Amino acid sequence: MDEALLVLELQRIRSTACSATVIVPAQWIDRLYDHASSKQQKRSQAHGFRQGTVPLNYIQTNFKSTLVEHVKEFLFNYCVVSFLYKELYNQHVLFAGEPRLVSISVEPHQNGLFTFELNTFPPFEIDNWKYLPFKVPKRKQYKDLDRQVEGFVKEEKELLKKNQSEEIAMGDWVHFLITIIDEHGSSLINGLTESVWLKLGDEEIDKELATLFIGKKVGDSFCSINKDLQSYFSDLMNTDYNFHLRIVDIQHDKFFCLDQFKNCFKIKTNKDMYKKMIEVFSYRNDMSQRRSMAEESLKLLLSKNPFIVPNHLALRQQATILNSMRSSPDYHAYRTQADFKKRVQQLAERQTKECLLLDQMAYHENISVTNEDIKQYINLTKRPRTKEFIYFDPITTKIKGQEVPISTEEFKLPCLREKTLNYIIHHLTKE
Repeated sequence: MDEALLVLELQRIRSTACSATVIVPAQWIDRLYDHASSKQQKRSQAHGFRQGTVPLNYIQTNFKSTLVEHVKEFLFNYCVVSFLYKELYNQHVLFAGEPRLVSISVEPHQNGLFTFELNTFPPFEIDNWKYLPFKVPKRKQYKDLDRQVEGFVKEEKELLKKNQSEEIAMGDWVHFLITIIDEHGSSLINGLTESVWLKLGDEEIDKELATLFIGKKVGDSFCSINKDLQSYFSDLMNTDYNFHLRIVDIQHDKFFCLDQFKNCFKIKTNKDMYKKMIEVFSYRNDMSQRRSMAEESLKLLLSKNPFIVPNHLALRQQATILNSMRSSPDYHAYRTQADFKKRVQQLAERQTKECLLLDQMAYHENISVTNEDIKQYINLTKRPRTKEFIYFDPITTKIKGQEVPISTEEFKLPCLREKTLNYIIHHLTKE
């Protein structure tokens, strides 16, 4: 009998929203439930029983609520969210903001149901946009800018020469596949292997997980019951899952990869590379030429393809903006300005429109994200200057100050928007 797989069911609940339910096979629920029960059995003791000899049915009766909560949390973090993003892309569902978890239903011997609500938006046409007249914001003509770019490129080439090792080092990004295996070395759940990226942080809190990978290479595989991996997927119980890890790729941190930069922006010559670099060295009114180029290109497309953002979508983005601003030391100063509320509303509406436009454009132009695109995105985050080539806020890599694995499928969404924006700018600025 073939192993059952995850399924996504979509249902329209109103004109601007739909529910998305990830269905987890009952076999998966039972295997994780039984595994967690057996681990709990080894640690438990009860009247009349020594530690490790408590009957399994006693454990599953008296610890049922904890076991079920563990299975919910583990599946949610391990595979449900990544599968949701993957299928939403595959099924061309245009949504705004983050999927909102509505309910979870998990019981032994039954399919698990993870239901999300999505703010949806109907597809709209984007016609003949490549032929729109676009005026490229001018760069500053200071010779010092050219020297800065030359110095930057020279420094990164020297760093590349000094760092030729293929081994993983602290600070690198690692792409690996992770599978849960049983005591016999076989997959606990056939068909359940997750693809994740992890930045190896050098803080004390990150070292236990980072040291798993230090010195290893692409293609290496090994097993681990690392506590940080366990707690990332679920910290409700000490279940000692045995994870099989296989390293798929590495993005080294010690140097900025100029070849990846060229590929990212479809650049063939060093002359064009220098010209592109100037975009983040040339500033006017505290804004880089690159930022101006991105804002103006999006503004142009939105003016030619107008649409109204539903109020509830803008309100959700306002809440996101305000939550982000509260961590700024200047937040209270901003709040006292007379037009603060209006500016936040305008920013939320603009950002929502930009994301919807880019998501629709990606679908319209059949743009997809590969592993190389993710590496190119990471490459741009390595240096303060090159971060300017990323229009939206870079993806968050930490939870409570600790570097955590990022699902490849979740990583694809910000990469897709940046790739689509680069695609737009490339065509609008073609000579």
